[in-house]
Amino acid sequence: MAVLTACAGPYQYYEGTGIHDTTATEVAGDWENVEGTRVVLRADGTALIEKLDGQGFDFDDGWRLSGTGTWRLHDDDGGQVVRLALTTRTRVESRSSATITDPSTPEPPATYRWSFYVDRDQHDELRLFFFYGDPDIGNTYVMTRKTGP
Repeated sequence: MAVLTACAGPYQYYEGTGIHDTTATEVAGDWENVEGTRVVLRADGTALIEKLDGQGFDFDDGWRLSGTGTWRLHDDDGGQVVRLALTTRTRVESRSSATITDPSTPEPPATYRWSFYVDRDQHDELRLFFFYGDPDIGNTYVMTRKTGP
């Protein structure tokens, strides 16, 4: 049994944040992270995506996607999740810290889907996040409401 559970990382069995009281109106807006990623979730369900990295193991490929798409707020048993879909890719960039040396690295996808967990910080401010990379590490990719110009 130990062999089977030894690779069970923190997010492999993650069930959500338990948040169920967020509205789509609250989630709509301009989101960013420290790596220059920007996601605009519009009230009409459309989205603008700039330099968004892949989720899970896709993060390791080092690509960053930009384009347009759609989003919806879902309420699952474990909490709310924002489902974001890139439907029209306009640009692909490479993350500067990524080490893409393997020639067999797959081509970045033309369309892509992310699932962001909805959470609140210690000040009750919304934040969106997903897990990336090796599941045994449990890294989180956090998006916060854009502040300033």
